[in-house]
Amino acid sequence: MLAITDLSIRLAGRLLIDQSSVQITPGSRVGLVGRNGTGKSTLFKVIRGELAAEHGSVTLPPRWRIGSLAQEAPNGPESLISVVLKADLERDALLNEAEHATDPHRIAEIQTRLVDIDAHSAPSRAAAILSGLGFSAADQLRPCAEFSGGWRMRVALAATLFAAPDLLLLDEPTNYLDLEGTLWLEDHLAHYPRTVIVISHDRDLLESSVDQILHLERGKLTLYKGSYSSFEEQRAARELLDAKAVKRQEAERARLQSFVDRFKAKASKARQAQSRVKMLERLKPITALVTEDVREISFPAPEKILSPPIIAVDNASVGYDPASPVLGRVTLRIDNDDRIALLGANGNGKSTLVKLLAGRLAPFSGKVTRADKLSIAYFAQHQLDELNEDASAYDHVRKLMGDAPEAKVRARAGAIGFSGKAADTKAGKLSGGEKARLLLGLATFFGPNMIILDEPTNHLDIDSRGALAEAINEFPGAVIMVSHDRYLIEACADRLWIVADRTVTNYDGDLDEYRRLVLSTRNAEAPRERSATPEKPQRPKADNRGGLKKRIAEAEAEIARVSEIIAKIDTALALPDIFTRDPKQAAQLSKARANAADALARAEEQWLEASAQFDEAAG
Repeated sequence: MLAITDLSIRLAGRLLIDQSSVQITPGSRVGLVGRNGTGKSTLFKVIRGELAAEHGSVTLPPRWRIGSLAQEAPNGPESLISVVLKADLERDALLNEAEHATDPHRIAEIQTRLVDIDAHSAPSRAAAILSGLGFSAADQLRPCAEFSGGWRMRVALAATLFAAPDLLLLDEPTNYLDLEGTLWLEDHLAHYPRTVIVISHDRDLLESSVDQILHLERGKLTLYKGSYSSFEEQRAARELLDAKAVKRQEAERARLQSFVDRFKAKASKARQAQSRVKMLERLKPITALVTEDVREISFPAPEKILSPPIIAVDNASVGYDPASPVLGRVTLRIDNDDRIALLGANGNGKSTLVKLLAGRLAPFSGKVTRADKLSIAYFAQHQLDELNEDASAYDHVRKLMGDAPEAKVRARAGAIGFSGKAADTKAGKLSGGEKARLLLGLATFFGPNMIILDEPTNHLDIDSRGALAEAINEFPGAVIMVSHDRYLIEACADRLWIVADRTVTNYDGDLDEYRRLVLSTRNAEAPRERSATPEKPQRPKADNRGGLKKRIAEAEAEIARVSEIIAKIDTALALPDIFTRDPKQAAQLSKARANAADALARAEEQWLEASAQFDEAAG
């Protein structure tokens, strides 16, 4: 059990958690929620032992392993599958020891333990996790160094999940994922067999993947049973009860005070009046549950509604190399009030499509027709880094308003959520959510006809995501969304486009159907990627021979390693008196040999498959 007892945490002079206690039973799946800046990530640091508490304690069972996402993405020449496999430290250590062990007793112990932890199925389990997070079989054999930072963070997440710690701590894990990866992670966490605590602002993940909500608000931790919607209902009921209790207490205070005021000067009533004074002193105030209203988000309306369609694309191809376009045969139409969400795994061309629509990329072929005087606002997460860290919200707005009077500039800064002193805070000191709000306000400043939002929710808390959904629904122009937040898509989008197979197609189903499609596809692909040759193998591309050659070499190394282990076991089993002297050890060795023989057969299958594909590619 994870026991948090009378815990107080102070950071940089600010009290984040104030004498809170909570107990989380083994096997619980907990969503840790609260407004940005309340101390959720700091609590994780205390649980991991990286930060000392001011008061109280956090206790865990003595043998529990804690796992959390690494702060730095893995990088180097090792393949993705190797990085993930090494995350299981026990398995890695046992395999290394098995290569050098000579004592029959120790060989038997090692092989028995490898069987107990299901070590020989580890490559297929690691491949399934990587596949679920969006890596193809070929990608899994490529070096980490070949991938961007965001993709390498997915590898770090895969390694953490593969290690299957007793306590899994995840801090906003979907920030590095596309919708497809998020759907897979939701399903994986929903079936996680040990204890997990996940910090998330994703409503759907909290709805489908956890069975308890740990709420951090105003320094207090409160544990609620059930999903996020159940938490909202319970919290609303609690707010109502607290409000009634406060009202009753205020009435009682008024009654007691009235008696004191009336009779404190009368000698005959002095004793009773003094008694009421003591009662007032003992009446501890009930803390009313103060609702922290979220600042609204609004997008200025365009000055003029344009004649539809505002954008028409006819049989266009687009990309960065005319010889190899990212998308082709693209035909689509966007009207004034469209709400369109783009689906498809990262790398399929969603960003390329929005750049084409925004006019940042010209088509190689085909035609793109835009309405006259079309104005487009474009928001992308990477633009947060482009804000001037030394300039305030006021400075950014002033830059767009030229010589406008001070009052007007401050009024516009307030309209995008930065009023009073907040307008003078430098961007470098703003939180991620505040930067996102500022950038949204600047991008839509002049009332565009169409807004393109590329992952707008990464730094927004749950309430701010709700405010964004309201702003999108109230905006009279068109909106194109790329988001892993299913709640935002379901709340706003009325059309779904799938970007896949080098083109764009309309999707007639809803997100529940799409979720089932993604999970069935990825779950079906994962075991096949490391199984025997498919019935109808496709001819590999010649430029994939390097990856196939690496697979062949890895299979050969595995064959040699397992063969050496089998030889050592055979030597131990050949001892003349082993079956009479130590029947239990002999049985363990026999079982270990059988498992090693199975591992050898799998490695030989993989070698045959890769060799056949290599010969076909070379032929």
